[in-house]
Amino acid sequence: MADRTTSSIVIDADRPGVMAVIADFPSYPAWAGQVKSAEVLTTGADGRAETVRFVLDAGVISDTYTLGYTWHDDESVSWQVAEPGKMVAELAGSYLLSEVGTGTEVTYELAVELKVPMIGMLRRKAEKVIVDTALKGLKKRVEGR
Repeated sequence: MADRTTSSIVIDADRPGVMAVIADFPSYPAWAGQVKSAEVLTTGADGRAETVRFVLDAGVISDTYTLGYTWHDDESVSWQVAEPGKMVAELAGSYLLSEVGTGTEVTYELAVELKVPMIGMLRRKAEKVIVDTALKGLKKRVEGR
């Protein structure tokens, strides 16, 4: 999965505030656009999710799959497929949080490999829609708290 879609946004909140929203998976359907449900299956000793089952409907990419998470305090979180779905073969991504002024810059990276053939341009467009919608939704959710 060499091709990744990356985008950033600045949110008017500190890193712990932003990461608290990122870690609140049951609330994803309220702000993450294409996520129809997110169920935490297992949690780590720190209380954060280790595995989460998602139902996603992003137009050309609609599926149910499970992701495994690795947390690095309030600095970053990364994930990869723990159980692929019917369409999603691989999915890897991360949120990287950096302090900027009085806010937090959030950089989202995402790479998706599907089991069905798809023109690279369409796959990247779907990734971009997922990334941009998630960042805008995250900003609105965090700043609206």
